[in-house]
Amino acid sequence: MTIFRGMVFGVLMMSAQLFAMDAPSIRLVEFLSGLDNPVALADDGSGRIFVVEQKGVIRLAQDGQVSKAPFLDIADRVKSGGERGLLCVVFHPQFATNGRLFVNYTSTVGGHLETIISEFKTMPHSATVSATTERIILRFDQPYENHNGGQLAFGQDGMLYIATGDGGSGGDPHNHGQQLNTRLAKILRIDVDHKEPFAIPADNPFVDKAGALPEIWAYGMRNPWRFSFDRQTHQLYCGDVGQDKWEEVDVIEKGGNYGWSAREGFHDYTPQRKNGVIIDPIKEYPHGDGNNCITGGYVYRGKTIPDLQGIYVYGDFGSGRIWGLKWDSHALTFDAQLLHPHINISSFGEDRDGELYVLDYGGGKVYRITQ
Repeated sequence: MTIFRGMVFGVLMMSAQLFAMDAPSIRLVEFLSGLDNPVALADDGSGRIFVVEQKGVIRLAQDGQVSKAPFLDIADRVKSGGERGLLCVVFHPQFATNGRLFVNYTSTVGGHLETIISEFKTMPHSATVSATTERIILRFDQPYENHNGGQLAFGQDGMLYIATGDGGSGGDPHNHGQQLNTRLAKILRIDVDHKEPFAIPADNPFVDKAGALPEIWAYGMRNPWRFSFDRQTHQLYCGDVGQDKWEEVDVIEKGGNYGWSAREGFHDYTPQRKNGVIIDPIKEYPHGDGNNCITGGYVYRGKTIPDLQGIYVYGDFGSGRIWGLKWDSHALTFDAQLLHPHINISSFGEDRDGELYVLDYGGGKVYRITQ
């Protein structure tokens, strides 16, 4: 018993020392302004920065100025408002030679609300993309107006990962989260290079499971608005927006079940819905004091802020707080508030050099994180 108590005391002392580390000192510097509800930022690999406006427009930023002419304008086919709209753009890993880019948006052009994942093509150094080059890769119905997910990202494996919400309303009324026969409430993984409209990677976890959709990579998500890969470790981090009480950060694993709607964060919600072993979040925080809607971010791998290296930076849309954490595959080794700029943080962005940006939805601005 004495030895056990000594071990526990040592672990607690070590944890206290780790969490007592000083938080890196950061600040926000205005990078762009004059934007209309910006929701996403991307780098095409050349250092050019692009900002997504929810209404259906992508703008190119050059020399600290937003281009007057849109890079891409598909507002005529985008249903925007609330949580709907043009939600993300991602450039193919070989964009410099193939000119391919992909977007995620909601539309009612077909007579009902649906999510559409599309590819567009342009010349790699062009300042515009023709909307007529659209090739729809994937589409699925949205039963309600909210919880549309929205993130797209290419992994180190060259596959395209797609975040989808549970379909909306409240409480996941159709139990999409714990079912494997729907694309809703999932992280999907597809191959956009070897078959049209896409191929299913042979190593996806549910390829051979009867009744399961083979494009599913992970499930049990509520509204995974933003996820990202750590460019050094390739670990996938996701900020999943909670229901009434808890927001969470998940580390996404192949075939993982992240609990919704059997659980919200670490807590039972409708436990009778559980379908498989649930993976708990690495971090949760409660609603209150303005906190109510997590915005997932990025692990910092830039050079401007050495003290921020390896820290996952994320925020909250409601309160405007920015936090950082470090995860060592078993436990948090750092967890602290970094800044409270009091803005509507709709998204974070990462450029070619690993530097990070913060998007202010209501203010129409993009800020760069610096020391």
